Amino acid sequence: MGQWLDWGYWSVFLLMLLENVVPPVPSEAIMSVAGVAVAQGRMHIVPLLVAGTAGTLLGNLFWWWLCRRLGYERLEPWVNRWGRWLTLEWEDVQRIKRYSDRWGGLTVFAFRFMPMGRTLISIPAGLMRMPFWTFMCFTTAGSLIWNFLLVALGWWLGATFREIEHWVAPIMFAIVAAILLVYLYRVLTWKPRAQR
Repeated sequence: MGQWLDWGYWSVFLLMLLENVVPPVPSEAIMSVAGVAVAQGRMHIVPLLVAGTAGTLLGNLFWWWLCRRLGYERLEPWVNRWGRWLTLEWEDVQRIKRYSDRWGGLTVFAFRFMPMGRTLISIPAGLMRMPFWTFMCFTTAGSLIWNFLLVALGWWLGATFREIEHWVAPIMFAIVAAILLVYLYRVLTWKPRAQR
């Protein structure tokens, strides 16, 4: 199993924080592998969910706070200059902001279940100055449910397949490698809509 589990709940907290600050660290791999550890008796589900959800929340708060400080107008030049690295342009930010304006906290909750959207939704939430406690509550609720589902999947795999430990590291490596390859492909082939 991943050596990072030797750090226990702190490793889960730090990796989930990173997943939400520097995509594409995959929560699917982190929490499902930790779920296997629960099935093996190496971790307990309640502190695991607390650590994973706390890391998720803190990572999302980083983007919410940054965008709240920047403001809508000051963010546009930054996205225009650096958006390529997130394969994102200003029109994408505006579209997400429109959803947020319409649905508020429910948008934050729903985006917790979407790849990349988990991080990106914090941007419009900060830009539209969503109240702190509204953002916290909807992010926590969505994150807790998502993390629980991933841990349950890992627990089921660990309880069903006794030899799964031998496959965890290669599977995790394959997932991370696939995500990185897709990300690199998107960055290398990304063009602004105006050039398509």
